[in-house]
Amino acid sequence: MDRSGNLATEELKMTREQYILATQQNSLPRTENPQFYPVGIYGWRKRCLYFFVLLLLVTMIVNLAMTIWILKVMNFTVDGMGNLRVTRKGIRLEGISEFLLPLYVKEINSRKDSPLVLQSDRNVTVNARNHIGQLTGQLTVGADAVEAQCKRFEVRASEGGKVLFSADEDEIVIGADRLKVTGTEGAVFGHSVETPHIRAEPSQDLKLESPTRSLVMEAPRGVQINAAAGDLKATCRKELHLQSTEGEIFLNADTIRLGNLPVGSFSSSSPSSSAPRQTIYELCVCPNGKLYLSPAGASSTCQSSSNICLWS
Repeated sequence: MDRSGNLATEELKMTREQYILATQQNSLPRTENPQFYPVGIYGWRKRCLYFFVLLLLVTMIVNLAMTIWILKVMNFTVDGMGNLRVTRKGIRLEGISEFLLPLYVKEINSRKDSPLVLQSDRNVTVNARNHIGQLTGQLTVGADAVEAQCKRFEVRASEGGKVLFSADEDEIVIGADRLKVTGTEGAVFGHSVETPHIRAEPSQDLKLESPTRSLVMEAPRGVQINAAAGDLKATCRKELHLQSTEGEIFLNADTIRLGNLPVGSFSSSSPSSSAPRQTIYELCVCPNGKLYLSPAGASSTCQSSSNICLWS
């Protein structure tokens, strides 16, 4: 009995709730023309968006065209760019190239069939630095001069590596077998010159000259001047001195001539107008070493014509 009563009560509640819901739905106002709100971008915002999209598309096309043009003009390839090729041994550059900033390389080589040319409007400078960046050597090729700044400068032969020329602060060494000076004025030395041999070219004269000062030749074991097939002349304006402090002066020749010696004269005791011309003279010496000639007679006539010694 109780169970049937509970079921009746629940059915009554469900019927009441359905009735309330039905009456509420019927009481809601009905609209014949419902309004829909659009979702999206319309009007001037839509036109601006299309404009920016079109501008972006044009910019991308222009950038792509410029990139293709640059690749074509610069000749970009897998191996490099233009005349620049990247190889396993380094970088290979063909043709004429210009460097606007300093170039730092370890080694520069040219092709086997072409020379290496370095050209600049002003000068070409090659610098060498140590591990801390200090300048240790510099070679500058300019319009007026070629300058080398280093501790020691050497020029070596291509075969054997023989030093042909070297220079430092203390000395300059010329290692060639022969030094040849072809200038018309010869070689000018501001100080002393030490050499074991000075020789002129075949069929050419050798001239040692000091225009305004003296010329001194010294050697501890002697100075030898030899003219094998010609004359040996010593000319001076004032005096020519031949001096030997410990030895002697030896003149060895088939004929020894002393020209322009003064000739003394004396009065004979028996003059004769028919006397023959004097052709024989006697060589006399003054106490100071001056030489003069005196007409030869039956005996020595130096004493009779010694008045020349009074004038010397």
